Amino acid sequence: MGRGEAPWPGVAARRFLLGALLAAAAVSTVSCGNSGDQEAGSGSSSATTEPPSPTEACAGAVGHWARELLAGVEPYGDYQSMGLSNRQYRILREVVAAARVAERDQGDRAARELIDRHVREACEEQYAGGGPAEGPWQ
Repeated sequence: MGRGEAPWPGVAARRFLLGALLAAAAVSTVSCGNSGDQEAGSGSSSATTEPPSPTEACAGAVGHWARELLAGVEPYGDYQSMGLSNRQYRILREVVAAARVAERDQGDRAARELIDRHVREACEEQYAGGGPAEGPWQ
C-alpha cells in the first residue's frame, strides 16, 4: 500500500457517506434557526448536533446509493464497502428494482420520487424497533 492509498477497499465510500451524513445533520441543525429556547438578540448560541437516528442514517445511505445505482454508477466491492448493513442492502435492492421500472414507464422524476418515498418507508419499518443497542437487536 502506497502513501495516501486507502488501507482497505471501500474506505473512500465510507468516508464519503460519513461526511455526507454529518453535512446533512449540520445543514438540518443550522436551517432550524431560532427554536424559541433563546431570547431574541441574546447572542448566545447552543448549537448542538445530535447524531442521526437509525432511520435517518438508513434513509440517507440507502437513498444515496439508490440514486447512484439508478444513474449507472457501479460501486467497488460489496454492500459493506458501500457502508451498508445487510438489511439496508436488502432495502436498496428492492428500491432500485422498483425505481428502474418507474424510470422506464414514467420517467426519471417519478423514479427519484419513488426512491425517496420507498427508502423512507422501508427504513422506518426496518428500524421501528430501534438500532443495534435497542429493541429486537439485543
